[in-house]
Amino acid sequence: MKVLVIGSGGREHALCYALQKTANRRIEVYCAPGNDGIGEMAQCVPASATDIPALAQFAETQHIDLTVVGGEAPLAAGLADDFERRGLAVAGPCAEAARLESSKVFAKEFMARRNIPTARFRVAASAGEAREILQSGEFGAEDSGVVIKADGLAAGKGVVVAATRREALDAVADLMEGRHVGGEAAQRIVIEEALTGPEVSLLLWTDGTDYALMPPARDHKRIGENDTGPNTGGMGAITSPGLLDEATHARIVREVVEPTLAGLRADKLEFCGIIFIGLMLTPEGARVLEYNVRFGDPEAQALLMRLESDLSEIFEAVAHRKLGGARISWSNDAAACVVLAARGYPERPQTGARIEGLNGAAQSTSVQLFHAGTKRANDGSWEVAGGRVLGVTARAAILDRALEHCYESIRHIHWEGMHYRRDIGKFRGR
Repeated sequence: MKVLVIGSGGREHALCYALQKTANRRIEVYCAPGNDGIGEMAQCVPASATDIPALAQFAETQHIDLTVVGGEAPLAAGLADDFERRGLAVAGPCAEAARLESSKVFAKEFMARRNIPTARFRVAASAGEAREILQSGEFGAEDSGVVIKADGLAAGKGVVVAATRREALDAVADLMEGRHVGGEAAQRIVIEEALTGPEVSLLLWTDGTDYALMPPARDHKRIGENDTGPNTGGMGAITSPGLLDEATHARIVREVVEPTLAGLRADKLEFCGIIFIGLMLTPEGARVLEYNVRFGDPEAQALLMRLESDLSEIFEAVAHRKLGGARISWSNDAAACVVLAARGYPERPQTGARIEGLNGAAQSTSVQLFHAGTKRANDGSWEVAGGRVLGVTARAAILDRALEHCYESIRHIHWEGMHYRRDIGKFRGR
């Protein structure tokens, strides 16, 4: 079987790893564009993740049996629509359904329409309108927290959790007037009440009719310990059997998961792929923070360490609308991923530093190193090539042991400016 993975980061490295590790048949994995770390286990294809014509041509000429889309940008650009028209099997939603992630306004209005619990919100189409809303008192006093979100895709830079009204007004100016996120992403913004409580992510596969839940996970978005500093693409993730109690899990399925899928069907939005539901566990119950339409990064790295079923068979069942017949099993172990980042990340990551110690770090059989922003130098050494550089990931019987494996492995790795959070799995959320 030939499988094409679209993307170039740690999530895609984890997908390539899991596709091969769990395979019950001979499998050839390609990755477009991939990275040098991925190139050690899969054949990299020199095509951009959003160059849909080039990707489709490659899939046709190489007789690719299944395409798995790692990130959101290709889906928002219509990759699944184009592949479906060509008769190519793809596990990913159409562009219209992908608006659950590509438009925060669309997602919030969808939740409001379908009575899915989420934070109270308003939409502003200009900086002036946003200032009026913030200064009206609708979201509390000057020292009340508020969340500002760019409407469109912003590579993890479009959300600001403001502790005061002054911070919120600065965020509006930065996003809508300073063009901090670029393009059209912040032509509209969502203003939300700030919720409190631990966060959790619940992911599922769906073929539009049936669905299969993955184990709960928790991401750590902020750059610094105790959730300080700016948001990032994710500094680490954990997954363990005790992350959600049974009653809370059942309530989320009843109040969020099933109404989301029913709402998509009612709105005639064909969704075939992965839905990621980011949740805040407030004292009043779970509230949806966001939808993603693909695996999270670095949630994928941790979750896929626990998967025991054939990943290619699951994605194949999704693509061919046969998920109801798939049997999916997970280990009862826990897993964790700790992200090592470059100096200056997330604002201005510095690249080019030489990475030392990868061989020593990879000695443990419990640990996998997923490459996100690395490249091979001419002399064969590794260099920093992005903001998030490596995802050090481990699986063990209990979460504390998995985290120990991660941090023990990290002690071997070094480059100038390397930084990471030392409280992954310890900090539970706001």
